[in-house]
Amino acid sequence: MPAVEGAAPSVDGERIQVEEARARRDSAHDRRFGWLLKLCALLVLAALLGATLVTLTGGWSAFSTYGWHFLVDATWHPDSQHPDDPSTNVFGALVPIVGTLVTSLIALVLAVPFSFGIALFLSEVAPRWLRTPVTSAIELLAGIPSIIFGMWGLLIFAPFFQAHAKPWIDSHLGVDPDTNQPSWIAAHIPLVGKLLEDTRPFGGSVLTAGIVLAIMILPFISSVMREVFQTVPTRLKESAYALGSSTWEVAWDIMLPYTRAAVIGGIFLGLGRALGETMAVTLIIGNSMDLSPSLLDQGATISSTIANQFSEAAGLQKSSLMALAFLLFVVTFIVLLIARLMLRRLAAKEGN
Repeated sequence: MPAVEGAAPSVDGERIQVEEARARRDSAHDRRFGWLLKLCALLVLAALLGATLVTLTGGWSAFSTYGWHFLVDATWHPDSQHPDDPSTNVFGALVPIVGTLVTSLIALVLAVPFSFGIALFLSEVAPRWLRTPVTSAIELLAGIPSIIFGMWGLLIFAPFFQAHAKPWIDSHLGVDPDTNQPSWIAAHIPLVGKLLEDTRPFGGSVLTAGIVLAIMILPFISSVMREVFQTVPTRLKESAYALGSSTWEVAWDIMLPYTRAAVIGGIFLGLGRALGETMAVTLIIGNSMDLSPSLLDQGATISSTIANQFSEAAGLQKSSLMALAFLLFVVTFIVLLIARLMLRRLAAKEGN
């Protein structure tokens, strides 16, 4: 009996040592795992910083040569014979910047209402047997490569727009190119006439590029809206319906206020996609470096300009294209920063 009683403390001591060794081992594993996660986060920041520095240093020659005039000058005149001569090479970023912002704005104006309607239909109105096929179709639309949208826009939508939409716009909203007579709207609202003045017989334009962009970002925004609409508590909607509210009133007064932060985030997600889209816009916008107030004229965006000219650029032209890339990064960063600030302000209001 004394030997057995003396063995119990020994067994307990061994068990304690095993548990302490395991705790030290688990702690070491946790530290290594934590460092691995920090490394992944730092790699993302390093890639972001590296892209910023590369575009800034690559475009520094253009910034130093043209100064702030680079942002407001609409001239884009490369000289392939003397690529480093600033007297014969004149570059300005105004046309691509305006084209990027205008096409993205058109895309948002068109896509957001349709996305809201699609999300509301799928979450509140559509029968159950129809929700899954429509949702799958929207998800498939989001996965289609942008080059497919560009080819569709160039070969099908642009000719259709030229043959059917432009004549109607000219006769009802703009100026008839045959008779040079303005419509009633163009005569009484000159700004509309300038925005919809048809000067070139080509379906590709800033407006058609914006419409194609709207189709491209529509599945992203509608998917986000549908998901957040489904998070609205059922008791809130049923209470509103019980009080006699219509579907529109429930959506506008209950669902949107409850999910507005997430809805705004989804809209800015679509805007970020529109700002950086390249191939689809390149194929359909016309890639003209002339500044025109008309949405029916050809134009250019930052991405389309880089895609068209970077392979053959040299000297100041290449530096100007790198400067455009840096400006696109800055514009996208500002847009996302505004989105974060808006979401933070909405969260603070909801908290109060």
